[in-house]
Amino acid sequence: MRDAIQTLPASKIREVANAGLGRDDVLAFWFGESDEVTPEPVRLAAARSLEAGETFYSHNLGLPELRAAIAAYASALHGPVDAGRIAVTSSGVNALMLAMQLLVGAGDEVVAVVPVWPNLTAQPAILGATVTRVPLRPQGGRWALDLDELLSRVTERSRVLLVNAPNNPTGWTLTRAEQQAILAHCRKTGTWIVADEVYERLYFEGDAKAAPSFLDIAGPDDRLVVVHSFSKSFLMTGWRLGWLVLPAGHHDGIGKLLEFNSSCAPVFVQRGGLAALAIADDFVPGLVARLGACRDRLVTGLQALPGVTVATPPGGMYAFFRVEGRDDSLAFAKELVREHGLGLAPGAAFGSEGEGWLRWCFASRDPARLDAGLQRLAAAIRL
Repeated sequence: MRDAIQTLPASKIREVANAGLGRDDVLAFWFGESDEVTPEPVRLAAARSLEAGETFYSHNLGLPELRAAIAAYASALHGPVDAGRIAVTSSGVNALMLAMQLLVGAGDEVVAVVPVWPNLTAQPAILGATVTRVPLRPQGGRWALDLDELLSRVTERSRVLLVNAPNNPTGWTLTRAEQQAILAHCRKTGTWIVADEVYERLYFEGDAKAAPSFLDIAGPDDRLVVVHSFSKSFLMTGWRLGWLVLPAGHHDGIGKLLEFNSSCAPVFVQRGGLAALAIADDFVPGLVARLGACRDRLVTGLQALPGVTVATPPGGMYAFFRVEGRDDSLAFAKELVREHGLGLAPGAAFGSEGEGWLRWCFASRDPARLDAGLQRLAAAIRL
């Protein structure tokens, strides 16, 4: 086994979840998914596809009609995106790995804004690249990026800048001005931007339909790869369906990688994706409204607890908070499961920058579950 694989850290979120296995009294908020099931039209479309016998391979890049529908969906949000720039993938994380395989090799440098979901920084490490981490920091009740620090780290030696915004776990979101500065700088250095924008629709600032995207300002030939997923905005985590938006002319390369990774996404899953896009205008705004109410309910409850620090996230589905005096997040998360039946993700799972923090997924069908969780956290704090 390669050293790069042997040294990969195991998931600390899974470690905490394993501590609660076999218990039906645990309120689980550790994974990044809602407890709502996938919308019925999506489930029915997949069932009809299976009933029709669509159990064979499809095109590496995805069904032409799905690629066209994704292009129309992206164009409505961000301006013209040609279907030839779309590649359908077997999940968002698969899309991220394909992007890394397309761009990164041994010895390359990847600059990443952190804390971040650990898969994003592990993938370039698996490929032999080095990862330079630029931390977000809490400032004035929000997480913030030191833009000057980031731009100083991105040089001509930097192959890729990896940015997840809205961010998992903090909810931090890039401003338009920050995106413009980053894009202009990366054009000068020749650095590729890989933008993980899977949470773009889960955005609570003003009445915007989506968070600011690099697609809003980049040209079709810019060194930009945008990663998306059906998981969050359409409640399709278990379906494993995502997509990439690539620069013009890169479909052949990504098609080869798809062949060597997964060959193609299952047709019946892609039919579900088509159905999801067909109901997007009706479904997604309601989901965002429900998540926004959950966010406000949870953050208000956390702010009322003694010794708790929490920033209101402008996007995503997580509250990232810390409790004074509880600096070992993994130990604290295990204690919460073991003694209080509360399942949260330890901040250390997202890198050393997240140590001392906990992530709470507030995507709950029944907001009363959040209240019950707050009661359990309060009991733990007051011991």
